Amino acid sequence: MTTHCNTRGLLPAIALILAANLRAAELPWIKVSGDQKSFVTEPGGQPFVPWGFNYDHDETKAARLIEDYWEGEWPKVEADFREMKELGANVVRIHLQFGKFMEAADKPSERSLAQLARLVKLAEATGLYLDLTGLACYHKKDVPAWYDALEEGERWAAQAAFWKAVAATCKDSPAIFCYDLMNEPVVPGRVGRAADWLGPPLGDKHFVQYITREAKGRERHDIARQWIEVLVKAIRAVDRRHLITVGLVPWSLDKPGLTSGFVPDKIAGELDFVAVHVYPEAGKLDEALETLAGFNIGKPVVVEEMFCLKCSADELGRFIDQSREKKTAAGWIGFYWGRTPEELRGGATLAEAFTLSWLELFQKKRAELFTK
Repeated sequence: MTTHCNTRGLLPAIALILAANLRAAELPWIKVSGDQKSFVTEPGGQPFVPWGFNYDHDETKAARLIEDYWEGEWPKVEADFREMKELGANVVRIHLQFGKFMEAADKPSERSLAQLARLVKLAEATGLYLDLTGLACYHKKDVPAWYDALEEGERWAAQAAFWKAVAATCKDSPAIFCYDLMNEPVVPGRVGRAADWLGPPLGDKHFVQYITREAKGRERHDIARQWIEVLVKAIRAVDRRHLITVGLVPWSLDKPGLTSGFVPDKIAGELDFVAVHVYPEAGKLDEALETLAGFNIGKPVVVEEMFCLKCSADELGRFIDQSREKKTAAGWIGFYWGRTPEELRGGATLAEAFTLSWLELFQKKRAELFTK
């Protein structure tokens, strides 16, 4: 009887493993198309349009990052992945905090890497691709003091160790769409010194991060390019296949005034495609499209963040349509925060209304993108 009960208990786990293995075998790899304008599957050579969500925090008031609950509440992660798939997503962007994955400058956390491997298996089983964005320091309390104390070269070496460990964990899975080296990196101006490694907070999170504290007379784009080369080299030491990019702020273009130092045509030599974050403003659709066009440098461009934050869902829809028609974007990624349209309907807050309008737009545009 004991043996019989144990066998029955193992059946769901065995079924999940078999399903994941079958899905992984069926899931094609993704590569850049021969004309360097879009993405295709390998094998097969079928067009692949990244269409998905940033899964950057949950729906609670604390807006928890995935690492805050992916151990104790794994069924929630599984449910959210199923929901994103059912909504029509094919890519999910995951944000990994440096402090959760590195115990020391040269010592990755085996526990966190094991949980990441579990997430990759979930993606395979669900039929979703992952945009793995790393080196996040969104919650300042999670940033190790030793990490902030490192000088530029030491910090870059620790970041390279992070990426080498992550890539070694993920290298054999076709469910990785790309590695995004960092969310919204910035190089400080040629004169002056950044007060902190992190930019100003948005709420309780720091999304912008400096890759050096001061330029010391160096050209900003040279620093950005060298930093990219260091991290790409670390990844390519263990993974020669998956795509690599960086999530750029829209003010990365080389124009007078505000700029990040990550000028697309000067820093993207080692990148497989360009990722940019664009939030169109009401009445300024042409301006958003012009900005997006500036990131077209002969490689595919993915709008890695977008939302009806500063515009209506209708205007965001027109932005998607026109960037597709003008061929200035090859993929679009919005946001999902753990609540389905059904759960949002009848909500009392403006945020719920905005999120509902976005998810309805997502489903509508998904049907148009993949039926034409």
